[in-house]
Amino acid sequence: MTANVVHRRASLPDLEQILDWAAEEGWNPGLHDAPAFFAADPDGFFLAERDGQAIAAISVVNQSDRHAFLGLYLCRPEHRGKGIGFALWQHALAHAGDRTVGLDGVPAQEANYAKSGFVLVDRTRRLIGTLPGEPVAGTLAGQGDIDAIVRLDAEANGYPRDRYVSAWVTGTTDRKTVVLHEGGALTGFATARRCREGVKIGPVIAPDAGLALQLAGQAAGAFQTASVIVDVPDAATEFGACLREAGFQETFATARMYRGAAPAMMPNLHAVCTLELG
Repeated sequence: MTANVVHRRASLPDLEQILDWAAEEGWNPGLHDAPAFFAADPDGFFLAERDGQAIAAISVVNQSDRHAFLGLYLCRPEHRGKGIGFALWQHALAHAGDRTVGLDGVPAQEANYAKSGFVLVDRTRRLIGTLPGEPVAGTLAGQGDIDAIVRLDAEANGYPRDRYVSAWVTGTTDRKTVVLHEGGALTGFATARRCREGVKIGPVIAPDAGLALQLAGQAAGAFQTASVIVDVPDAATEFGACLREAGFQETFATARMYRGAAPAMMPNLHAVCTLELG
């Protein structure tokens, strides 16, 4: 039932609306995610429209010459089951060209994603709990830290995503990044952001799980909150164990899948940035 449906690229105001849809689905996006998401790839957000009304959305963000990430795959409830979402999926995937494409999808859709060539690589667990507030004096990232953060993020994730990370770690009233310096080098960072509900922390990149926990506490302290949400890959076994020992509870899990060769994520990646853009 895709008659009279047209596909187009989404604008920044459109993306704000898409994130409102995501909030309605319980995805709890950040208060001001849209500008940082859009900076990653302004051509990577798509809408399906019928009679001028937006009815489905998706993002396929080209983060480098070799890697893209798919997210924000949404169809308005009254238009589901008609092939509209899947037609938009196919249209948007063409934007990635021959890049490897990653996604964090709900496990119930793994079989459908596999039909499009996606292979399960890991799972990401959403953990919610409280952290002791750590002092943040002298640890907030500055403009001079951004290049080093971008390099460290690329090493940890196995591919560069310069535009996304540069925008993400540039401080705002609702997003703060703390950094770890050792021996004159930046060796870790964590970003906290206010969301529709609570504060999420991600990414968390650090030399070991203990330092990751310290950075997460400092990131929470940047907003003077102890209650936080962290999305932890199964590969980060020790950090996940640290959070569970601190009383964190898992609320749901997603399937990290890739179409194409999966990047080699490093052990210093303890929590992902977002489920929407990786």
